[in-house]
Amino acid sequence: MKSLLATLALTTALTLPGLAMAGPVTLTTTLSNYGGDGAYLVLYVTDASGAYVGSLWMAGTKSKYYEHLTDWYRATGGDTAQVDGITGASVGAGRTLEITLDLADALFDAGYTLHIDASVEDMRDSPSEVAVPLTTEGAGTPVKGRRYVASFAYAM
Repeated sequence: MKSLLATLALTTALTLPGLAMAGPVTLTTTLSNYGGDGAYLVLYVTDASGAYVGSLWMAGTKSKYYEHLTDWYRATGGDTAQVDGITGASVGAGRTLEITLDLADALFDAGYTLHIDASVEDMRDSPSEVAVPLTTEGAGTPVKGRRYVASFAYAM
């Protein structure tokens, strides 16, 4: 229920400004076999000016490690309320995280960017591991991450 409310709140907050509808979007993140512990990932959105808009999902539940998701942490001040109810387990090397969320149609083709920050214990942090513009044309097109993400794609 908490997850549903958090998603609804984010969707509503992002829908009202554009008076647009929201629809299901599947976000698929596949990690490479980097040979380390499970990765903490955070998926969040920024607007055309780079300002933080909202968090979509956090993989990893121990808040003491959130500071290693450096771009997200800087944008939110590490505010755990940004991910309360939208968290799951960390993602192991070579594994896939697939989540489906209702996202406002107004986020697409309007200058918004989806970011993924990644961090693995005893390995380097990877802020903005993936940064992909949210466009209808980009749906279904896999994008390679900088260090830990083998591929990321979203489907509408």
